[in-house]
Amino acid sequence: MAVAALLISLHITLYVAGLVNVSGVESSMAAAAAPGDIIIGGIFPFHEGVDRSNQSFTPHLQPCTRLEEIGLPIALAMINAIEVINKSPLMSDVNITLGYRILDTCFDPSITLRATAGLTQQADHEDGPQPVMAVIGSSSSELSIVIARQLTLKMIPQISYSSSAVILSDKSRFPAFMRTIPNDQHQTAAMVSLLSAYSWTWVGIIITDGDYGRSALDHFLTHASEKGICVAFKHILPDSVTYQDVSSAITVAAKTILKTPKARVIVSFTRSAHMTYLYKELQTQTAGHNMASARRVWVASDAWSTSCAAIGHLSLDDIGHIVGFTFKRGDLTSFNEYLSRLEAAEQDYTATNPFLKEFYEHLNDTEGSADTEQGSTAVNILRKYMNPGTVFSTEMAVSAIARAVASICRSRDCKTPGSVQPWQVLEALWMEEFTLRGKSYKFDRNGDINQGYDVIMWSQNESHIHVHDVVAEYHLHNNSFTHTDHSSTKTFKGLQGIISKCSTSCVPGEFKKTAEGQHTCCYECMNCTENYYSNDTDMDQCLSCNMNTEWSAEGSSTCIPKVLVFFSWQDSFAVVLLTFSTLGILLTLLVSALFLHQCDTPVVRAAGGPLSQVILFSLVISYVSAMLFVGQPNSFQCKARQVLYGISFTLCVSCILVKTLKILLAFQFDPALQEFLRRLFQPFVIISICVALQVATCICWLILKSPSDHITINSTTLLSACDEGSYLAFGVMLGYIAVLAFVCFICAFKGRKLPQQYNDSRFITFSMLLYLISWLLFIPVYVTTTGVYLPAVEMVVILISNYGILSCHFFPKCYIILWKKEQNTETAFINGLREYSNTNSVSQSKDSELHEQSSPSAHSVPTANPSSPAVLTHGGNTTSCTQLHRRSATLHCLRRRISI
Repeated sequence: MAVAALLISLHITLYVAGLVNVSGVESSMAAAAAPGDIIIGGIFPFHEGVDRSNQSFTPHLQPCTRLEEIGLPIALAMINAIEVINKSPLMSDVNITLGYRILDTCFDPSITLRATAGLTQQADHEDGPQPVMAVIGSSSSELSIVIARQLTLKMIPQISYSSSAVILSDKSRFPAFMRTIPNDQHQTAAMVSLLSAYSWTWVGIIITDGDYGRSALDHFLTHASEKGICVAFKHILPDSVTYQDVSSAITVAAKTILKTPKARVIVSFTRSAHMTYLYKELQTQTAGHNMASARRVWVASDAWSTSCAAIGHLSLDDIGHIVGFTFKRGDLTSFNEYLSRLEAAEQDYTATNPFLKEFYEHLNDTEGSADTEQGSTAVNILRKYMNPGTVFSTEMAVSAIARAVASICRSRDCKTPGSVQPWQVLEALWMEEFTLRGKSYKFDRNGDINQGYDVIMWSQNESHIHVHDVVAEYHLHNNSFTHTDHSSTKTFKGLQGIISKCSTSCVPGEFKKTAEGQHTCCYECMNCTENYYSNDTDMDQCLSCNMNTEWSAEGSSTCIPKVLVFFSWQDSFAVVLLTFSTLGILLTLLVSALFLHQCDTPVVRAAGGPLSQVILFSLVISYVSAMLFVGQPNSFQCKARQVLYGISFTLCVSCILVKTLKILLAFQFDPALQEFLRRLFQPFVIISICVALQVATCICWLILKSPSDHITINSTTLLSACDEGSYLAFGVMLGYIAVLAFVCFICAFKGRKLPQQYNDSRFITFSMLLYLISWLLFIPVYVTTTGVYLPAVEMVVILISNYGILSCHFFPKCYIILWKKEQNTETAFINGLREYSNTNSVSQSKDSELHEQSSPSAHSVPTANPSSPAVLTHGGNTTSCTQLHRRSATLHCLRRRISI
């Protein structure tokens, strides 16, 4: 009871002080006031608008209409903060008290100007009002700009608790303005960060006309474009809900929202009253019973984010989700205790506060509450409309002013009128750091206090809506969010599932294609072309693969490394060819061993004797060179395989050429031609010259433009192959062998009718013909073939050539040696020669007789002693054997010549 009595007496005193007559326009305006040595002014919105029905040109005070509950808790927070500070050691140490004068803005610039003029008016006589040293307010940036322009004339410091327009940070224009919150540049950045975090790129925005709304819109668009966020629509509503065109503007906004269903997120920089009318219009346009098409995620600015009155009688099920940004809140224990005292004292607090009195009267008219219940009902409503962040910001403003005044009054007597000037308080505000709830604060160079924001999400429990659930904190220094452990945080995170995009996201492997004139957020998804990729969603363009080492198919999300391919040892075709090469080497060595073992037999001697071993050796080297066509090539391998083959096969063909010439010489019966051929016939000289020419060709090839390993870049692979360097030299090498083979073929073809034991000519003819055909086929195939199996083409031709010689020249001899031993004797060879000589003699005799009959003078038959050797002349030439013993002479000659 003692406490209640003390409170009643205190408020009676304050009420008497509030009734002090003021001069000018303020005398006709309602004001809440309390005396003190230093007066702090307060300008708060207690009403929504002004009654403009009186159209008189005579200056008059227009009455305010529609009491708004939002401004009352803020004013009470200022009153409570002043009362608490007056009792603190800070004020008692300097022996001063703070007083206040609080006026209404009615959300109208003209009323705000009147209120500001009343606060700044100096007393003309001793009993006039004390000058105001600082002003707290207003809530709206538009009205704060009006106040700031007027207060700047006398450099009276102004501290706003919620005016966040960026323009107010311009100290060249508003040097006396300060605020205990961040400016909207940070709030719009926070909103854009939230939209970006949830991948909401297609949003609508609604603002109120004026510096606050347009400044917020400009900064939002700037931040949004940096994050790739597009504005589907933007609507600017009149700043005051009392304007005549506000209804039509809200109707147009509601229609636009319903016609833009893909914009599932709407950012709102408006007042609570605007949102109330907008939600009502949406309810009307959706026929009032099904508002599913109107459900959105509403991102609310600090202007209405904690005002549950904004949705009126609707529920969150009707309008969707509301995510709001509010100023950082602090410990509100002191203010809650103040509201509890207000509830206990009931009507006593209305004595000095006409706005609170009007509020109680409004409750009587609308709620019909009894006197015993009125205090409780009023406090419950005040708690409902209380914005914790704004209350805390107001307490910060009072604390800052108190600290500045205390610092001034330590060195002077502040009770003397005129001892303290407003500009001195302003200077102290810039210099002094103040403390509230154990934490220190200081205004920055723009006059702002940047603490960050609390992110709230509205929730509903049956019919009760909670608007103060903090689900995250936004940090200005690193532009990031920290989620809290509140129960609503899970729902807040669940908003990720809501899609607000103009076009469906392009998946990796696609890119966005925007039509000319369209928003960048409206696009078609196109597949990346070959060798291009996109590895993230909604990429503007595809990235290029490294064409030298990577590739990608159409619509790829990554690049695939190109596989290095070559004619590998593991390739099945290579295995087959290598098997044939190995088998060829093995067979060649076996034949060589067999020929060495049977070196004295007629078959081996007829096959060439030591010359056959040279041929077999060259075949082994040729088989080895074929093996070098398999595996990943290197520079040495590329050079070695062609040179080895070229020289080895030239050696082989040269030996065969000598062998062919030897046979022709052995069976040549023209003595003069035989003698000429015998002088020219030097086997090892011929072989050396033939091989030397090929060696010279290869040396020139290696010196001038030698083969080397080369990587060919294909679409999906890297082909490791040999570049032959000079294809002219390559052609000369192969052509030279072909010329030798062709000569062998011609010579062998001439001796195709030799006796069976010496009938290598037929086999030489066949082997050379096989060689020439295979290499003739090789040329077009080699020219038209590309890829891994190009080396296999040449390898196949080499194997065909080698096996042709091995099969034609040596396998028949091996067959005779192993299974026809009776033919591998001197007797068998002599019988064969005798048979051939008989046949040849008969043929020659017939030819001679026919020739003698036709040309008697062509021959001379000796008439000398018959026992002496007769010399047969034919065309002027003489033979070395007698005609009487032609058969035995022919046999003797053949035996002698075959051993050459």
